Amino acid sequence: MAQHIAQKLRLTAALLGTVSRKDLAASFRSVNPKTAFDLGRADKWLQGRAQPREFSVYDDWSKLLKLEQPGAWIAESDLPSFTAAICARHGIDRTELERRAGAHPETTSGREDRSLGLALAGTYACYSRALSPYYRGQLIRGSLSIEAGPGAHGLTAAYREVLPTGQLLVGGPVTPAKRGLYALLKETGGDAHFFLCLFPHSRPGSVLGGYMCGGAIIGPEPQPSLTRILIIRLRDPAPQAWGGYLPPDGSIAKDLASIGLTLEQPEAVDRQLAQFLAGDSKDGGASQIPPAEFRAILDVFDRHWLSYPGQV
Repeated sequence: MAQHIAQKLRLTAALLGTVSRKDLAASFRSVNPKTAFDLGRADKWLQGRAQPREFSVYDDWSKLLKLEQPGAWIAESDLPSFTAAICARHGIDRTELERRAGAHPETTSGREDRSLGLALAGTYACYSRALSPYYRGQLIRGSLSIEAGPGAHGLTAAYREVLPTGQLLVGGPVTPAKRGLYALLKETGGDAHFFLCLFPHSRPGSVLGGYMCGGAIIGPEPQPSLTRILIIRLRDPAPQAWGGYLPPDGSIAKDLASIGLTLEQPEAVDRQLAQFLAGDSKDGGASQIPPAEFRAILDVFDRHWLSYPGQV
């Protein structure tokens, strides 16, 4: 799934020295006169409101940057890896490139409009109750990245879990509001959907928390599920291999320390986080409706409707 497109385009523009979207589009045409990169769509891409759907755009992008990696890598790579690759290829200091990208005239706006987006942007470690019935009562770890486009309404998020069946990646828009922070995340090329309903963001933004709603990915039957979730800001992105189910006796504090976030009084922190995540669940798992319980109600109303054929 494509991620961090707006920031990657700003870094590309800074590297090439392009002043406007028009100049950036011209650079893409220089490597492919028939490129699918055009001004109309580039405006949304740079604002984080959409991303290129044509794979050819990413292939042209790779040629433009003279990278050895294919276009698909540009789309799916995390931001630190992308930045490191283009800096190494073109011999430019990373800090300098990021400074240039931040000063790009057509991809930044006023400080007030961007303040919330910049405050939320970053990488996070996520802990929630496992939705799968096979891991009932265990915690699952996920990683979340939030990217800020111009203004507070250009926020996008990408959430990743490392599951026994493979990697799950969902993404979508983030909507800040006075009474909450919301994100609707869906899988590209799949049918997984998750909805985050979180407490409003507060400074300095070290942690977000609230509910995650979705369907169990691993299980014999689909089950609408609800679990509390903690989203903890990291200074550096977690390794790609990090994530998945935490062992039943695992410590969140020790797990955070393994990825660079060491907390004081880890035992007390573990008790506090465990209490929050268990929340309103009676058995320590996610809140779920047993399929048989719903089917029993479904049977009652289906029989009623079928007894009146004209209603079907």
